Amino acid sequence: MTKLLEDKIVLITGAGRGIGKVIAEQFVSDGAVVYANDLNETSIDGAKTACFDVTDTAALKAGLLKIYKAEGRIDCVVNNAAIIANQKLGMVTKPLLEKMYAVNVFAVIDMIQLVSRLMARNGGGSIVNIASITGIVGSPGQVAYSSTKGAVIALTKSAAKELAPLNIRVNAVAPGIIKTERFEELYEADGDKIEQRIGRIALGRLGTPQDVANAVAFLASDRASYVSGHILSVDGCASI
Repeated sequence: MTKLLEDKIVLITGAGRGIGKVIAEQFVSDGAVVYANDLNETSIDGAKTACFDVTDTAALKAGLLKIYKAEGRIDCVVNNAAIIANQKLGMVTKPLLEKMYAVNVFAVIDMIQLVSRLMARNGGGSIVNIASITGIVGSPGQVAYSSTKGAVIALTKSAAKELAPLNIRVNAVAPGIIKTERFEELYEADGDKIEQRIGRIALGRLGTPQDVANAVAFLASDRASYVSGHILSVDGCASI
C-alpha cells in the first residue's frame, strides 16, 4: 500500500524540537525523504540533516540548491521555524520585533521566493506554513508574536494565488494551544491564565504536536491537490 507522502522530497525548518520534530517524524513515517533543518544537527530516525539559518538568505539558497542537486527536485517545504516572546504591548521593543519578524515572516517569504523557482522546474509542489491561532483571534501579551503569525496568514493567501498558475499550492496550519516544551515553560510562569484559555477549548483538551503533524501531512500530500490558500485551524474549536 502506497504511503501518504511516498518518495516526496521535503524540507522542514525548525525541526530540532517540538512541533517541527514531530512533523519530521510523521513525514518519515509517511514515506517522505525528509531534510530536517535546524541551526544544529538534528537526530531524527530516517531523516537527513540540513543545517542553516533560515534568516541568512545566502545560506538558505545554498541549502535549497544542495537538496535540489542531491534529489533532483523539492516537492514540499514546511515553514515551521519561529521564535516567540510574550510581552505586554507597552514593553515590546523594536529589536524584539525585528528579530521575530526576521524569523517568523521575512524568512518565510525568502523561502517561498527561492523554493518556488525550483518547484516550478518540476511542475509544482506544496508549501505549508505554520501560523497560529493568535494570528486569527489575537492574544493579550502576544502583540508581537500575533502580528507575525497574522502576517504569515496573509502572505499564505497571497502566495497561493500568485503561485497557482505554476501548480504550487500554499497553505497554512494554525495551531491552538499545543502541549510542547514551550507550553510547559509558559504554564509554570502563568498557569492560571492558561487554564482559563484551556477552558475555552470546545473539545476539552490540549492539542498535541501529533495533531499538528497530521494536518500538515495532509496538506502536503496529493490528497489535498485541490486545496490552496487555506488556513487549517488545529485548535479544538477554540477560534470560532
